[in-house]
Amino acid sequence: MKEASIGNIYRLDGRVPLEAAIPFGLQHVLAMFVANLTPIVIIAGAAGFDKAMTAMLVQNAMFVAGIATLVQLYPLWKVGARLPIVMGVSFTFVTAICFVAANFGYGAVVGAVLVGGIFEGTLGLLAKYWRRFISPIVSSIVVTTIGFSLLGIGIRSFGGGYSDGYGSLDNLFLGTVTLVTCLLFSSFAKGHYKQLAVLVGLVVGYVVAFGLGKVNLSAVFAGNIFALPAFLPVAPEFNLGAIISVGIIFLVSAAETIGDTTAMAVVGLKRDIKEREISGSLACDGFCSSVAALFGCSPITSFSQNVGLIAMTKVVNRFAIMTGAVAMIIAGMFPPIGAFFASLPDAVLGGCTIMMFGSIMVSGIQMMSRLQMTQRNVTIAALSFSLGIGTTTASENAIWHVFPQIVQDVFSGNCVAVVYVVAILLDTFLPANMEVEKKEAEEEVLEPAIDNH
Repeated sequence: MKEASIGNIYRLDGRVPLEAAIPFGLQHVLAMFVANLTPIVIIAGAAGFDKAMTAMLVQNAMFVAGIATLVQLYPLWKVGARLPIVMGVSFTFVTAICFVAANFGYGAVVGAVLVGGIFEGTLGLLAKYWRRFISPIVSSIVVTTIGFSLLGIGIRSFGGGYSDGYGSLDNLFLGTVTLVTCLLFSSFAKGHYKQLAVLVGLVVGYVVAFGLGKVNLSAVFAGNIFALPAFLPVAPEFNLGAIISVGIIFLVSAAETIGDTTAMAVVGLKRDIKEREISGSLACDGFCSSVAALFGCSPITSFSQNVGLIAMTKVVNRFAIMTGAVAMIIAGMFPPIGAFFASLPDAVLGGCTIMMFGSIMVSGIQMMSRLQMTQRNVTIAALSFSLGIGTTTASENAIWHVFPQIVQDVFSGNCVAVVYVVAILLDTFLPANMEVEKKEAEEEVLEPAIDNH
């Protein structure tokens, strides 16, 4: 048996002393802790759940994220990439799931995620046949739109959520303190500590909120200290409109996962991604999302911030990352942890998420900036944004009333779904050589003029 060595933390495989592995694993947990749990809190608020139900879903989210990370690290059959990918609850679905929860109930959310996860998992196993259809321009447009769609949710939390005190001075003060803390820590912290800016902002905001009497800790000290995650806390309901709405976003999430997995191989392992790694990563995303649905959670996906952390630290050892996954699973068995996070005031959450949501939109813009903005790409982006954002905001979505109910259920108020469909259609049917055709057309116009002279 090979001797454990601290030097193995920079290798995908190899034994690492446990006392050395744990800090690196926990670092990954801390980097994604807030981002993993925030979507659940936002969705629970939109669904009208009380603090007890929110705490239970938070507990389940930690447990499922840990399980999904283990599957990515140590695959089951063809499910999992065998790469140091950290999984968590996805922000990508927040807008669509809030829409479904508000219109069809949370049971429809569970049913849609259950079906959508199986759909994405199956697509993952067949990735080599369809991956070429999701081009970089489509991915960048969709990521930008996701960031845009989340901005309103962030501001809603910043002002106090759906409480009667929305927009009060207390809430605005709390949100501002949290936001400024995140900004300062992100600007002045050194190295990989910058990744903890959101966590530090949350802690500072929480302390200030506690001092202002805005925190109720009664649920933290009530009930059992240890409990297994609740299975099927909400029974699934299968609504076609909800399934299509969420299913479309699974395709969007698949594009993001391809990007994260590719980036992991390039920045972490200094090599190109392998087809089986893409396939395994997508299959894990999908099937683990279906498992998440059974625990009442929204879909699970790879976390970009952890890819960034690996890019900075170069720590890619699977065993080291596994210790973080185990920590998440253990945390998911202690209800007070979930109750503590559920007691977080909306304004503090908003102060953290405003920066995160803005970063998602900017990431999409950066993705577009790396592409050659040909006439074709400009046309795809311009029409996708105009139709997607315009038709879901104009006249409070009244423009959709002429369409069948199923179309309204999927697209009315869901700008990400509209943008994605428009971008895919344009990317599929627009000619690949628009610049050449434009040049040829100009030459045809000029030739008669030259002949006349």
